[in-house]
Amino acid sequence: MSDPASSPSPNQSSEPAHDPYAALRVSGFRWYLCGWVLSVIGQQLQSVAVGWEIFQRTHQTLSLGWVGLAQAAPLLILALPAGHLADWANRKLIVASTQFASAICSLSLALLVWNHGSILSLYALLTAGATALALGGPARSALLPRIVSSDKFSNAVSWYSSLFQLASVIGPAIGGLLIRGGTWPAFVIDGLCASWFAVVVSMLTLTGSDPQRKPATLDALVEGIRFVWRVKIILATITLDLFAVLLGGATYLLPAVATDILHVGSVGFGCLRAAPAVGACLMAILIAHRPPMRRAGRAMLWAVAGFGAATIVFGLSRNYWLSLAMLFLTGAFDNISVLVRHTLVQVLTPDAMRGRVSAVNNVFIGSSNELGGFESGVTAALFGTVTSIVGGGIGTMVVVIVTALIWPEIRRFGSLRDAVEQS
Repeated sequence: MSDPASSPSPNQSSEPAHDPYAALRVSGFRWYLCGWVLSVIGQQLQSVAVGWEIFQRTHQTLSLGWVGLAQAAPLLILALPAGHLADWANRKLIVASTQFASAICSLSLALLVWNHGSILSLYALLTAGATALALGGPARSALLPRIVSSDKFSNAVSWYSSLFQLASVIGPAIGGLLIRGGTWPAFVIDGLCASWFAVVVSMLTLTGSDPQRKPATLDALVEGIRFVWRVKIILATITLDLFAVLLGGATYLLPAVATDILHVGSVGFGCLRAAPAVGACLMAILIAHRPPMRRAGRAMLWAVAGFGAATIVFGLSRNYWLSLAMLFLTGAFDNISVLVRHTLVQVLTPDAMRGRVSAVNNVFIGSSNELGGFESGVTAALFGTVTSIVGGGIGTMVVVIVTALIWPEIRRFGSLRDAVEQS
């Protein structure tokens, strides 16, 4: 006879207890997060400074769109070669060297702005910095599964996302205050933060070994695309996020919204810029303290639909506090889809292909942020800022419906824990 005390009661779950701080107990992950958070703060400072500097000089929404294109073009051109590089060379070396290169570009931007250099030169340095980050992006994405074990990975993504969003709050908030006395200090801080992250990465101890080097053939370059095409759940989540961000992102138009519609200064602009990150940060912390989602696919669909609805209200708003609240909601909803997508991409991909698959993910998602900025700038110049934002929100909701119909896999997808256990 079995011991009754050893038998689970009907109210007990057979699943292991959820540890919300599992990933944070790994020292390498903590160091990585500290370096990454400082790097993101610097990038956010630069983003705030660039948008404000250019719009105050030109007062043209199209000029904000060109910022997006300058940052998207290198990613579109270099993503696949960068992914192959991440699966061929030392990933730590790639990330450290590209971060140092990005730091040099940021410090050069500070010197350019201090000397009142031309707008064209500013775009050129932005493109150079984006080139460095595009080359290092796949390698950086592929590092995380080598820092924490697979059973802690979903939790690591939650904390990675929450601290990323916290940095995205701190950066714009500081930036809104900092740029009142000029934008050049923001570029200096970004350069210093990128340099520190490079040092941290170079000192990390990774599990396993770098992938075996493969010849740089065309077949090897497109292998990541074929993998994403075969794994339909990854294809569906990446495509959903791509068009949602491409159509629904209003971040690049915030300088125009703050100045021409809501009539607030640089501090108000900084708060608007930080609001999505506040929402995303709180949502990420909430998710980290809960067990993995049981119906992750449906949660992602509803989250992206909510993102579109909040974008529509933001576009129609003339009240500063309502606009702030809607931007907060866009960040909260967006974080849910980011968690689902990033977890699936990393845990379902073999380590030897993570660089190339991360490159495909970066083409879809990374470039969509910048291309979305370009799209928003062009449509705002043609049809007006409000029409551009509201139309993007409507388009996002349409994309949710189409994605759910084309890929029923995403509606049926269940627990993120199951995905991690199957990896």
